[in-house]
Amino acid sequence: QVQLVESGGALVQAGGSLRLSCAASGRTFSTAAMGWFRQAPGKEREFVAAIGSSVSTFYAESVKGRFTISRDNAKNTVALQMDSLKPEDTAVYYCAASTRYYSATRHSGVYNYWGQGTQVTVSS
Repeated sequence: QVQLVESGGALVQAGGSLRLSCAASGRTFSTAAMGWFRQAPGKEREFVAAIGSSVSTFYAESVKGRFTISRDNAKNTVALQMDSLKPEDTAVYYCAASTRYYSATRHSGVYNYWGQGTQVTVSS
């Protein structure tokens, strides 16, 4: 059974940092595009960052320069380093994997595996 499990969510003050991690099991995702999405209360889920199998990356404008996505294929994990956090970053963060795409993509429809999410709360 394929599973994506996120960890690292927490309550943090504005300006602080967090590192989210996503551990995949059940199959290897070394050739898959991996992404992070988030959903704030009352809002639709939105794209945050993605990384392709060639480690090309793609970021939402709102997080560019503050967040960094990375992957460790040997450990079947993907991470999201979040710096200079803002209250508007508060959301449930989801890890996603696409076995249909190799390149980083913002389109949620191509991701066929999703984690359960981890809560990130940024206080002002």
